Amino acid sequence: MSDFHSEELLREVAALPALPGVYRYFDAQDQLLYVGKAINLKKRVSSYFQKNHGGTRTGHMVSKIVRMETTVVRSEAEALLLENNLIKTLNPKYNILFRDDKSYPYLKMTGVPVAPKRAAVVDVLADGAVPAPAPPVAANFARVSYYRGGVEKKHRYFGPYPSAWAVKEAILLMQKVFRLRTCEDPVFSNRTRPCLLYQIKRCSAPCVGHISASDYAMDVANAEKFLRGDAQEVMRHLESRMMAHADKLEFEQAAELRNQVAALSNVLHQQAMDNVEDRDVDILAVKVQGGKACVNLAMVRGGRHLGDRAYFPVHVEDAAGLADEADIETTVGTETNTSSDPQIDGTARADSVEVQVLEAFLSQHYIDVPMPPTLVVSEPVHKGLIKALSEQVGFKVTAVHQPREQRRAWLDMAQTNAALQLARLLAEEGSQQARTRALAEALDVAMDNLDALRIECFDISHTAGEATQASCVVFHHHKMQNAEYRRFNIEGITPGDDYAAMRQVLTRRYSKIAEALKEAKYAGQAPTGTARMPDLVLVDGGKGQVSMAREVFEQLGLDLALIVGVEKGEGRKVGLEELVFADGRDKVYLGADSAALMLVAQIRDEAHRFAITGMRAQRAKVRVGGGKLEEIPGVGPKRRAKLLQRFGGVRGVALASAVDIATVDGISKELAEEIYRALH
Repeated sequence: MSDFHSEELLREVAALPALPGVYRYFDAQDQLLYVGKAINLKKRVSSYFQKNHGGTRTGHMVSKIVRMETTVVRSEAEALLLENNLIKTLNPKYNILFRDDKSYPYLKMTGVPVAPKRAAVVDVLADGAVPAPAPPVAANFARVSYYRGGVEKKHRYFGPYPSAWAVKEAILLMQKVFRLRTCEDPVFSNRTRPCLLYQIKRCSAPCVGHISASDYAMDVANAEKFLRGDAQEVMRHLESRMMAHADKLEFEQAAELRNQVAALSNVLHQQAMDNVEDRDVDILAVKVQGGKACVNLAMVRGGRHLGDRAYFPVHVEDAAGLADEADIETTVGTETNTSSDPQIDGTARADSVEVQVLEAFLSQHYIDVPMPPTLVVSEPVHKGLIKALSEQVGFKVTAVHQPREQRRAWLDMAQTNAALQLARLLAEEGSQQARTRALAEALDVAMDNLDALRIECFDISHTAGEATQASCVVFHHHKMQNAEYRRFNIEGITPGDDYAAMRQVLTRRYSKIAEALKEAKYAGQAPTGTARMPDLVLVDGGKGQVSMAREVFEQLGLDLALIVGVEKGEGRKVGLEELVFADGRDKVYLGADSAALMLVAQIRDEAHRFAITGMRAQRAKVRVGGGKLEEIPGVGPKRRAKLLQRFGGVRGVALASAVDIATVDGISKELAEEIYRALH
């Protein structure tokens, strides 16, 4: 492989130290190709350049390397953590990458724990009357709520939970069993009588004094114990309190506790807490098929199975052939820490794609997410990885492979869900690829690689000419690419002129690309990625909009065959759309059941949605904030409101003369002239 690389790079490789570290490979365009870790940088990096990898993915990647960066660290654990931080941050092409998902939700309990207190001695006024009790203070009565975000020390958080649904189920449980409040503090402080939740026995109504602070604090303490997995202790405590009240003939209080015990018993039966020894466990199962992978993460918190969540990494196929050789010991990872599985040692283990995917998930996922002390995994993982994770979280983490009893049942369930989720993904992607292929065939688009088919679609939106915006949405790799969407504010046209708006947006979008294409052609060079035209340009409209697009493309010297208009059918009914071409081809009706038309409709509707939301946001800004009016010195909120009320909006003010503006109460002749100049 050394024939492909410069002498400078090879000298740099030869000079590497035999120390642990992280290496990064870059191509000729300075794009990051791969991030890897090694116990021995010299040995590991040299293996890429000394071996003949042939036509493998490794060989393809190595042939692109023109530059390298390395970072020496103190230990294998540091190398592992640095490697995965770089992978998540830099998104290299040949690494398995789990993209950041939205943060996990928590159950939040406000305030610090309040210890139960004895009843205070009641003061008596001079005339013998008992003073009215002080109204309840919200801070003394903890509230349970759904929460997502950074945690604060002054509150308590339970979780994380795999989904919002799981948190809401836990909150409902807190209401049913412990009758804790969920209302916000302003609502609590302004209640004069109990709400409906008290009537249906979902709240003890602390807001109006139906429960003392000490009794409520006891319910909160029991709820916390339950969430931590001490359900049986809570049950025994409630039962002892119930019997104590019964012995004192306090039957109403005993009945309340009896109902609470019954509710808790019912919950325990429904939750099937079969293994109280496992308080906090994550169960991870991986499934790989068809170049795709799924990691299913199931969560057990407080001994209760809370549900699961599926993760789908990218670059699985590219990374499959680039696994580091097994130069560290492997963990045995069974219940008895022994195993006869031949796949656990040597390169056979390292070559397993499932192991690569699972280890990538463990390394990247727990960088920002709280980690439980026990992991149940479907594949054996390296000792070094578990050791690094333990150092990162500050306590010993155990990874269990080939579990037994309840853990086996949990893992079987996670593996089933991983297979189902991956099958669903493959079915969806197969359907998406079929629609892309159908559209390419219907429009005679010659594509060697359908994954590379890029479609840009434009739409215009406004309200009676106000706040005109154009949208550009992008379809690529068989799906909509939200990160590449663009909006264009349309200015300097007659309000309501959609053709002029289309002319402006197409000119602004493609004029620079056209110039770059011409320069590349004159220089005899291939156009770069930034100068690449899409394979199709869809415009939402019929002959009129297509004619306008044709004029723009003719002026820019672009291919007219790229333009396709989506013309609404008779009665503007969905499924009757026809495609109109700028290069003179006849109209095409694809048929209501056509997969190609389904894709066209999806892209067109997405462009319309994106334009509508942008237009509404712009219109709201204009109507509420006054647009340019708020930037004019001397025009405050009151004068702006009077102007908008008199002329019906910013557009009306802009059409008015300085003399008309001066007729508005509070607007002088000088200020009217200033407003007129600012708007023109």
